[in-house]
Amino acid sequence: MTTEHDDAGGDGTPATRSPEPGGGEDEEAQVIVVGAGPAGSAAAVHLARAGLDVLLLEKSGFPREKVCGDGLTPRAVHQLVRLGIDVNAPGWMRNKGMRWVCEGNQVELDWPRLGSLPDFGLTRSRHDFDDLLAAQARAAGARLRTHVKVTAPLTDRSGRITGVAATRGPERQPVSYRAPLVVAADGASARIAVALGLARDAGRPVAAAARRYYRSEARTHDPYLELWADLRCPHTGLDLPGYGWVFPLGDGRVNIGLGALPQRRSRPVDLRAAMEHWLPRLPTGWGVREESAQSPLRSAPLPMGMNRRPQYRRGLLLVGDSAGMVSPWSGEGIGQAMEAAEVAAETIALALARPAGPRREHALQQYPAEIHRRWGRYYRLGNLASDLVFSRYGFRSLLHPRVMASPVLVRTLARLLTDVSAEPGRDTIDSVLHTLLRLVPTPRP
Repeated sequence: MTTEHDDAGGDGTPATRSPEPGGGEDEEAQVIVVGAGPAGSAAAVHLARAGLDVLLLEKSGFPREKVCGDGLTPRAVHQLVRLGIDVNAPGWMRNKGMRWVCEGNQVELDWPRLGSLPDFGLTRSRHDFDDLLAAQARAAGARLRTHVKVTAPLTDRSGRITGVAATRGPERQPVSYRAPLVVAADGASARIAVALGLARDAGRPVAAAARRYYRSEARTHDPYLELWADLRCPHTGLDLPGYGWVFPLGDGRVNIGLGALPQRRSRPVDLRAAMEHWLPRLPTGWGVREESAQSPLRSAPLPMGMNRRPQYRRGLLLVGDSAGMVSPWSGEGIGQAMEAAEVAAETIALALARPAGPRREHALQQYPAEIHRRWGRYYRLGNLASDLVFSRYGFRSLLHPRVMASPVLVRTLARLLTDVSAEPGRDTIDSVLHTLLRLVPTPRP
């Protein structure tokens, strides 16, 4: 079994399209978006629809591989619908909910029917998922430039960002892109944020995930996303501080992987060894074996818990992994990235309607304030749960047989972990969760 590390960028992916016209020279725009993953492409779509001139810069080509579970909760599906993506088109695999497996017990949980969110989830390989979103941004009017590697921010004398320096194409031609505002959607590396002094909070977790595709006709059309909570680290015998997943893709394949938080006072989790220890437990009828593998085992970091703040400074807005927006509860990041991208785009559109100066700056400061309002308490409680429970005991401790036997408890836990609830609350579970979060002290933005 081979392992490849994915640094959230896809360098080296072969080009499948010719260079975009006008992309080999210096350009200007009203907004630059760095990175055409879900966060960047979503931001570009919303900005272009607001009538702004947007440059979307991506260092690789499309389609490309990315390390991901490929599973989307109803909250993420909601964002796709808002982007105008046809979720009924071929290539999407719908799911009814989640199946939790722990110590020989299992329970199936359908997604709730809340009205404000879809009652289904989706899976689709990131190989063409990102391509689809980037095409949507281009169709909305954004200028997409691929094979552009941003190397540094450009700033004025006050330290405010005025654009980015980059290299273009295989010849690495130097090029500059200028705009009064830049959206950093450049993934876990967060190179632009780091260059402007926005350091990661070392106290917040950075998990790791690994996944591999397998051929499995028996499970490829499974209507549930399957999560295993009773995995162990083979070198220590301790519970895996995370969970394993089996996600159907509907095309003859399944995405099998696992995610793990770093364990304190212990060496990092060996994801390859944990995977090899787990796979023999899967039913033989699934056909998951070495000869049915469709890819290498690939891994990537998951920056969690809003670990880079503030999300706005001196003309730079952070969205998605660059801001560490992966949920500390579940490890999900795509839905949060797209939702934050929409908030950032709306903030920028309102800010650019004002003249440059204090009034515009005041409008831009509303972006971290809104992110804080939406997720501040939820992420603070999740960070605490990650530190005290998930990183020490994994998810096995939550899925006690008595919890698994209680429909109310497992539904409540499922909504808490996936943040699939309505505001205002639509039922008793929503009301309980909202009351719980109101008891959490308000964190600082």
